[in-house]
Amino acid sequence: MNEHSPSVQDKTSELKDAVRRARLEDAERSEVIAELRTAALARLELVAAAVAPVLAELPEGIDLFDHGLVAGERPRFYVDVLAFVEVDRDRRTFRFLVDTRHGRRLLAASEDVDVIRRAVTDYVARRLVEREKALAADASPAAAPSHEAAGRHGGDLLFAFVMGALVGATLFYLALWWRILE
Repeated sequence: MNEHSPSVQDKTSELKDAVRRARLEDAERSEVIAELRTAALARLELVAAAVAPVLAELPEGIDLFDHGLVAGERPRFYVDVLAFVEVDRDRRTFRFLVDTRHGRRLLAASEDVDVIRRAVTDYVARRLVEREKALAADASPAAAPSHEAAGRHGGDLLFAFVMGALVGATLFYLALWWRILE
């Protein structure tokens, strides 16, 4: 065997060393990611604390705002099912986003918790006004007659169909009877 060629045992220990280094790098990366998530959660707790008094003022019985911190791959503070606050990639800026039919929309972005609190407060107020309008439209007196008229119109349509069928059947039998008499 040549003195300069590495032995099988040297190759095996070289691979073992490389695997050990890769595991250490992976562990360090995992620790860094965990630390970043922890930091993001801590920053989002500041937003949650700032918004808590606003959400505490919500009238009882309104379940639009199921809010809370969610720790995940991207930690978020959810205001409701559609809107949430997250920490941007720079780890300093808060982003308040809402999911719409046309995609995700940025409502506010700032490093200042008070700016985000005001944006969340405005969003909650708009949602409450939308809810009031929807409930008022459902309970309005003008809505009841339109349902009655629709019911009456449906009855008129059924009556016309039955009468048309009777007249048509009568004419058919008269024409058939007339044909037989000829």
